[in-house]
This record gives sequence, C-alpha cells and structure tokens, in this order.
Amino acid sequence: MSVVSEPTTRRAKLLIGGKWVEGRSTFHVFDKYTGELIGDADEASEEQVKSAIRSAQISFEETPLDPYTRYEILMHTAELIERHRNEFVEIIVAEAGFPISDANNEVTRAVQTFTTAAEEAKRLCGEMVPIEGSPGNAHRMAFTIRVPRGVVCGITSFNSPLNMVAHKVAPALASGNTVIIKPSQATPFSATLLFDILLAAGLPPAHANLIQGPGAELGRLLVEDPRISFYTFTGSTAVGKKIRDAVGLRPVALELGSVSATIVCKDADLRRAVQRCVNSAFRRAGQACTSIQRLYVDEAVSQEFLGLLIERTSKLTVGDPHDPRTEIGPMISEGEAKRAEMWIQEAVADGARVVHGGKRSGGLLEPTILTNVNLKMRVVCEEVFAPVLSVIPYRSLTEVINQVNALPYGLAAGVFTRDINTAMRVAKQLHVGIVHINESSSSRVDLMPFGGVKESGLGREGPRYAMREMTEERLITISMD
Repeated sequence: MSVVSEPTTRRAKLLIGGKWVEGRSTFHVFDKYTGELIGDADEASEEQVKSAIRSAQISFEETPLDPYTRYEILMHTAELIERHRNEFVEIIVAEAGFPISDANNEVTRAVQTFTTAAEEAKRLCGEMVPIEGSPGNAHRMAFTIRVPRGVVCGITSFNSPLNMVAHKVAPALASGNTVIIKPSQATPFSATLLFDILLAAGLPPAHANLIQGPGAELGRLLVEDPRISFYTFTGSTAVGKKIRDAVGLRPVALELGSVSATIVCKDADLRRAVQRCVNSAFRRAGQACTSIQRLYVDEAVSQEFLGLLIERTSKLTVGDPHDPRTEIGPMISEGEAKRAEMWIQEAVADGARVVHGGKRSGGLLEPTILTNVNLKMRVVCEEVFAPVLSVIPYRSLTEVINQVNALPYGLAAGVFTRDINTAMRVAKQLHVGIVHINESSSSRVDLMPFGGVKESGLGREGPRYAMREMTEERLITISMD
C-alpha cells in the first residue's frame, strides 16, 4: 500500500475511478530543506479531470453507503493512518519541511479528524419542526432530514498537507458524498498515501478521486464543471474570491487569508502567554493562517513581556527538520523565504527594529521579532505567512479592538487576561470568527467549528459543522386523517 520505498523512487500518481494512473506528464518534488529530489508527481490532463468527476458522480449515484458503513470505513481509515504514522512523518518532513514533532502532530490530528467524522456519520440527522402549533395544522407533523449534495471538490494548500486534506475528505464521506481532491503541488505525497489508505479501508473505489497539477489550470476545470455540487477550498483570499464568483449558486466553504492578532493584557500570566505566543508565531515556520502576526501587549508590561519573549525564542532550535531536536524548519520554498526577508528589510527601512532573528539561509528564515512597527508596514497589514512577529505596545484596549476590526480579515484572535469582564468584552467586540481566551490565535482543536468572517472566508470546518454544509436540509411533512 505504500507510496514510499527509497527517497528517489516516490511517485504520486492520479487516483481516478479506483485506479492509480499516470498523468499527461510529471513534475518534480524536492525536499524543502536539502533541495534533493524526493520524487515525481503526475499532472492530470483535462480529460482525466473530467473522468475523475464522472467517476465520483457515478459512484455517488450507484454506490450509496449507509451511515454505519461510513462509520466503519472512516474508523478503519483512522486506524490505518496511525499504523502508517512513521511513513507519513517521513513524507511530511521531506515534502513540507515540517520538523518531526510537527509532522507527528499532523498525523495525530488527522487520526482525530477521521475518528470524529466517523462518529458524526452515525449522528447526522435533521430535526422535528413544530408545525402542529400553526393554526389549522394539528393533523400534520413535519421534520427535516440531511441529504448528501453529491460530488464534493476539495482544493488544499501545502501548510497542513495531511490534516487539511482530512478536513475535506472525512466529513464529505461521513455525510454520504463522494470526493475529488486536488492537493498542493508542493506536497502531493501525503494525499497519495491517504487515498491509498482509503481504498484499503474498504471505501468503494470511485468514491474518492485524487488529481495533481497546477492550481490555476486544474482549478478552472473543476469550478467550471456543473457536476460538482460543493467546493471546499483552503488558500489565498484572491483565489477564494475567484472560486466563489465562478461557481455561481453552488455552495462553497472558503478558508482564506488572515492577519491574526493576539492581545496580552497587563493582568495576564506572562510566562503562559509567552510560551503559547512563541509556539503560535513560529511553529510550521509561521505558515499557518492563524499564526500570530500582530502581538498587542499592554505597555505596563510590554518591556517585561518582550524580554521573556526574546529569551524563549532564542532557545528555539532552527534547522534541519529531519533532526529530532529541530523545532523550526524551512519555509515551503526559498522564494517565499526571500519574500518574507524583503518585507522585514522594508519594515526596518521604515523604522522598525529587529530584536531577534531576521536572517535567512536558503529556505530557512530565523524566527523574527520586530518592534517599532507601524500599521502601514506589510509585515503588519498584509499576511506575511512566515515566522515574523510584530510586537505592538498599547494603552487603550478599545484602540486595539478598533485596529483589529479595521483589517479586511477576521479569522481568529487570542486574549490573555485574568479578568472575565475584559475577556468577554473583547470576545464580543472583535469581528473575527474565533476568539480564544488565555490561548493564542492559533489554538485549534479539530472537532470545533473553524472559520472566519470578512475576507478570511465563509463556512466552517470541523467534521460536524462541515457535514451540515456538505448536506442539504430537506423538509418532510405528513398529514394524518
């Protein structure tokens, strides 16, 4: 079942109609730290994309699965992911540049995503509607059921190469749909092994289809095909808008860009806040939509907090993700690291001060802490998607709330305080999808509803919540004599 043998012989083929097939061409995939070739992935042709959609549509119509069967298949999938943990870790470290600890966490979360989806498959249902309470309807009863939409298309990013795919696939299958997935070109092997596992777990062969290739071309083919009933996308706001505009009235779930903020109040447990903020800002090399980019600290404790922040950050081990001691690995490409480095240099030229890090070596960018920033700097007002953190002292909590709400994005925020009144005030006034009290903006548990507002997207992930979006609500009434 493995897609991995020796590092130079990996191959990510296309899964169409239950068969692994070669594409019209292949593209190389390189180790994000060493730059060595780790394998090739097949690029789907237009006809292969259409064939994958056709296979998913036919399988949906001809091979429906009852809820308990879905539960059994998804639970078996979770078990097999755990059984292949070491193989997944090896793949993720190489193709995504994750340190081993982060790669292990990625596998653990994917196991939980499939387990939760399996459990929810048995609980998906509608609700009673009290139609009897309406005048003249005492002889009637009404209820709703949840009906799968059909073919679900998932398009994913590189920064969570296994669990992000799991969040598209698991709820889609749990709610009775079939799927077609296009993962990032940078990280094709995690998805390939996962789909191999789905087949081994007993999923009907054409229920899950996997295509690889350039997002612009394949994305266009996918969104133009009317046989797809639902789209779930994680990526940039610009691409998300194009998808939304192209699919018309068909429903979508979009997880898009962000400039996430976390607030540290003067009464906060500073050491707890520092520990969580360092992890949130720099894990996965800052390449998470919820990574802290703006860190607001009450000026009464800002100097003490900054000292603790620098001290904790300086202890991080940066380097080879294949080394178990490494905590921060490379960015997804040297080009992205250069872009982030340029943004840092622009900020410094405009008056910002680098108090830690700021240096780059290839795709490795040191965890960087900036002070003396202003709100017009790109490292502050645009999504940096890199291990770059701007620390901003504040006097007025109202001013901080206004600054966060002025952003076009609204995904997640964190607030550290011991005062419940402050916590609830901030939680109610911040215009974001998620507020974590005494956790950072990147605190996520996979079963919770996850999603943003404004240009951070629409819809919610988390198996239970995604399953409601991936199904239609149908009302049924019964009249009785």
